[in-house]
Amino acid sequence: MDPIIIGIILVVTFFVLLTIGLPIAFAMGGLSALGVLLLMGPAALKFGVFSTWSTMSSFILVAIPLFIFMANILGASGIADDLYCAIARWSSGIRGGLAAGTVVICMLFAAMVGVIGAALVTMALVALPEMLKRKYDKHLVCGGIAAGGALGVLIPPSVQMILYALVVGESVGRMFAGGMFPGILLGSLYIAYILIRSYLQPHLAPVSPADQGVTWKERFVSLRNVIIPVLIVVLVLGSIFGGFATPTEAAGVGAFSAIIFAVVNRKLNWEGLKTASYNTAFVSGMVGWLLVGVGAFDQFLSAAGILDKLVTAVASLPVNRWMVIVIMQLSLFVLGAFLDDYAIIILVAPIYVPIVETLGFNPLWFGILFIVNMQMAVLTPPYGFALFYLRGVVPPGITMGDLYRSTPPFIALQAIGLITIMIFPQIALWLPKVIFPMIG
Repeated sequence: MDPIIIGIILVVTFFVLLTIGLPIAFAMGGLSALGVLLLMGPAALKFGVFSTWSTMSSFILVAIPLFIFMANILGASGIADDLYCAIARWSSGIRGGLAAGTVVICMLFAAMVGVIGAALVTMALVALPEMLKRKYDKHLVCGGIAAGGALGVLIPPSVQMILYALVVGESVGRMFAGGMFPGILLGSLYIAYILIRSYLQPHLAPVSPADQGVTWKERFVSLRNVIIPVLIVVLVLGSIFGGFATPTEAAGVGAFSAIIFAVVNRKLNWEGLKTASYNTAFVSGMVGWLLVGVGAFDQFLSAAGILDKLVTAVASLPVNRWMVIVIMQLSLFVLGAFLDDYAIIILVAPIYVPIVETLGFNPLWFGILFIVNMQMAVLTPPYGFALFYLRGVVPPGITMGDLYRSTPPFIALQAIGLITIMIFPQIALWLPKVIFPMIG
């Protein structure tokens, strides 16, 4: 049978298996092994073992559980309460200031831990009740927390960036550098939107009389709460960008510093350590199985010659190459409504990146566009798992329907940021060129 026909049959079968609930890693790995077996015979299956060993023994892969463990420890360390105290004092008297300040806290969390769960859950527990008590609009604050938490996908150190770099062979350090300014751009758009809308519609974010009596002395004293988070960011990102440590080594430094901070705050106990370790093992195991599946998938694509034929076919299409990029972005947005970001990276990145390189686009720039789309994915209904994070911790008066209605303005802002980065690639490329000039 023709390899292309076998490939089409297996792809259709793959989506059928996903529909009935089979885990992505097993569906992808099992069907890929079946495809290799049909095309090359039983002897070829041993290459899947070699591929799996090569992937799972990668040094950079160690950074993923370390960053996840760091996020779990910091989430229980009380750092969110300290940051919120500082932000609340500095934003006192500003209409919408608490909601905008919450986005700032989420940006700091993103720069510390690399995953979205820590910022989402802690802000929903710490900041959301306070803003609701001050009569803030629930859609505005829920959308701001969800969008701010999603910045953990884009602002380094990002676990999604590590996974993407591992799958496509990109430099993790360059991905981290490339995501810095786009993350700041999107965070700034969220803050501007919240402040402008609060000014135009004052009833959405009333100024509480209790916030108007804060003195400048209290504001400056509260800045000490920011020292530890800034130190962690400098330790992790500064060591990577300064060339003192690899991302994996920086992740180890970050995890160790998180433990020290939790001990100093007297928030580290055996139960918390056990929970953090369990959550880390669970998420890391999921990522590991996905990587096993993608190794088998890559082997099947190579054996069938499907990827080469697909790249040639797309490159020869009688359309402008920018139209291909736009279609890719739209397809990622649609996939984001139904699949989680890890699955999309595993499934799509190995196929899209060779096409992008053949069309003459910068692969690092495309990688940042890809990650921005993954940030949109975590907010996009019906899947949007950031919303499910929130649903588990928001007060009973907030329904899933409320959460769905809170995100569209922020998804629109993400789309504006995505288009801006497409038009002005230097937003993503300038910092990597400065930090890694020898790589280009």
